[in-house]
Amino acid sequence: MPALDAQLYVCTDARRDRGDFESFLDAAFSGGVDIIQLRDKQIEAAEELELLGVLRSVAERHGKLWAVNDRADIALLSGAPVFHVGQKDLPLPALRRVVGDVPLVGLSTNSPALVDAALAAADAPGARLDYFCTGPLWATPTKPGRAAVGLELVEHAARRTREALDAGLSPLPWFAIGGIDHSNVAQVVEAGASRVVVVRAITDADDPADAASRLRAHLPALSSARA
Repeated sequence: MPALDAQLYVCTDARRDRGDFESFLDAAFSGGVDIIQLRDKQIEAAEELELLGVLRSVAERHGKLWAVNDRADIALLSGAPVFHVGQKDLPLPALRRVVGDVPLVGLSTNSPALVDAALAAADAPGARLDYFCTGPLWATPTKPGRAAVGLELVEHAARRTREALDAGLSPLPWFAIGGIDHSNVAQVVEAGASRVVVVRAITDADDPADAASRLRAHLPALSSARA
């Protein structure tokens, strides 16, 4: 599926406590998730590669995308189509030297200045960025100690996207992230987001497919007016 069409992005751990990693992936994709990222700080490289093999198989069966977090070596070895990094991970030029031009690369941002820098990196030679995430909008246990930034950052990203469109440019796709669930996703969309990253709203659901479907229903159809 084209990266620009992705709107619902889920991060999950290895689900050791439930023992249902593959069936969860299947349900989440079936419910409308576009990208699933394996994000688990408690697993070693060999286990991560094994789990990514499962993720790859399920994603390809559904015609969807899958992502690796943080580690460029794991992204390269697994053949991941999407690779996500934070501000303290490898800088984009070094990262591209490791993984090459093929993976779509995403970057976390948590301030207006970092949003602006991400937008400027969209077509940087040898350091191309393909999307960014902005947040956390609300406090979340997946980012302990990270201060919530609120909806103002979503509004900033949306405004900068409109400015790019008005200037005849192709804006960089971006996702709102951080504490987003069924109770507040409408506020996130109202602030200007058309793409979201969620964790617990789907990973903790008794019915992940239904949870994904209900979240997806809140997201507006993509058009040239939204990035």
